[in-house]
Amino acid sequence: MTKKIYEYKDDQDWYVGSYSVFGGIRTLTDEEIDFPLFELSQIFRDEERGFPLSVTVLRYNSPYRLLSFVLDILNQEAGRNLEVIQRQGALLLIENGQLLHVELPKEGVDVETFFETSKVRETLLIATRNEGKTKEFRAIFDKLGYDVENLNDYPDLPEVAETGMTFEENARLKAETISKLTGKMVLADDSGLKVDVLGGLPGVWSARFAGVGATDRENNAKLLHELAMVFELKDRSAQFHTTLVVASPNKESLVVEADWPGYINFEPKGKNGFGYDPLFLVGETGKSSAELTLEEKNSQSHRALAVKKLVEVFPSWQSKPSL
Repeated sequence: MTKKIYEYKDDQDWYVGSYSVFGGIRTLTDEEIDFPLFELSQIFRDEERGFPLSVTVLRYNSPYRLLSFVLDILNQEAGRNLEVIQRQGALLLIENGQLLHVELPKEGVDVETFFETSKVRETLLIATRNEGKTKEFRAIFDKLGYDVENLNDYPDLPEVAETGMTFEENARLKAETISKLTGKMVLADDSGLKVDVLGGLPGVWSARFAGVGATDRENNAKLLHELAMVFELKDRSAQFHTTLVVASPNKESLVVEADWPGYINFEPKGKNGFGYDPLFLVGETGKSSAELTLEEKNSQSHRALAVKKLVEVFPSWQSKPSL
């Protein structure tokens, strides 16, 4: 019977593995990696099979990702119920409510902060009342060991005015203000459309380009009017932009950004999406964002790209000591 081959790959990490008799974790160059291999081999060692995993590491950046990859194989092949949770930069290996192993970062963790709550999973507050957006973030951060809340769980919190002149300023305002008010770790985003020939407009004013309270149809009509004398598609280049900011008390905020390049079409196309999706042609495809399915859009959009960057740098940011 052919053994199942497992693979995980992103821009910074790439592993290939299988469940086998002769196990181990190696790199193509045989270099040592910062990973709790000895501890894992003792926990999961089998008298007949030894450490029953063979993993080849082609790119390595995140101990969390590699440990998650190893546990996923063990769960599928050995019927285990293992999970890894991040807490203040430490990795907690848990099965059925039992703590099996704790892997600490080299610089250690702050004792008071680490033990300040009896909850194993930390909470991330998303600065939105949009349940759809919250659902997307919950699916992402649940895998990182976080419970996710949104502003609907805190009805007494004031609305934060987006008075910034940049996407980062607005996202920081929301994240850092709410973090100070609640004492919680908060994720906020600010997104919009940037059109090159318009000097980056509508930018942070994307939702109110045609005036306060403008509808999507009115904003699209305003954009087409502004581009009426731009006759070549190549001169109508644009980007959907997202800035994400994570704020936590006594910690420097984490900021990631992403752009989704494309062009502004001469007329709307497609019935999906919202905002400027009917006018935004994705890259060189000739297809508008509104012609994509939700799954297609979520796999390549500006927000998807920003979230991917965030997930890559979030573990190392969490491990940094408080100010």
